[in-house]
Amino acid sequence: MNWYLVIAAALAFFVGLVHSVLGERLIFRRLRQGGLVPTNGGNLLDERHVCILWASWHIVTVFGWCIAYILLRLSFSSSSASSAWFIEQAIIIATLAGSALVFIGTRARHPGWTGLLGVAVLVWLGRVS
Repeated sequence: MNWYLVIAAALAFFVGLVHSVLGERLIFRRLRQGGLVPTNGGNLLDERHVCILWASWHIVTVFGWCIAYILLRLSFSSSSASSAWFIEQAIIIATLAGSALVFIGTRARHPGWTGLLGVAVLVWLGRVS
């Protein structure tokens, strides 16, 4: 078992969970008018824009959980090294790019970049160990 990948999977799942929970509490709660999907964009956003922002927000969580599942499976994997490395490289690139976007877009004020960077580093360490 590759413990770096297990820890990376747990971190990816945790980042996704925190992302959705805090998004609901800090952003979407104020935009909701009683239903599950928020619709109140005030003077800035149409209802349909608020709806797609909400869906997109939670898609990020779903993708993070899918990455966590893949990493967990890879930690136990006996599949070919080349296919596993290809998958790991894709995850490293995706999480590094996501980390950079959050870092640049928020001027490092949003902590999400550290979680994404942590996943990338752990997956890389899992490969080189």
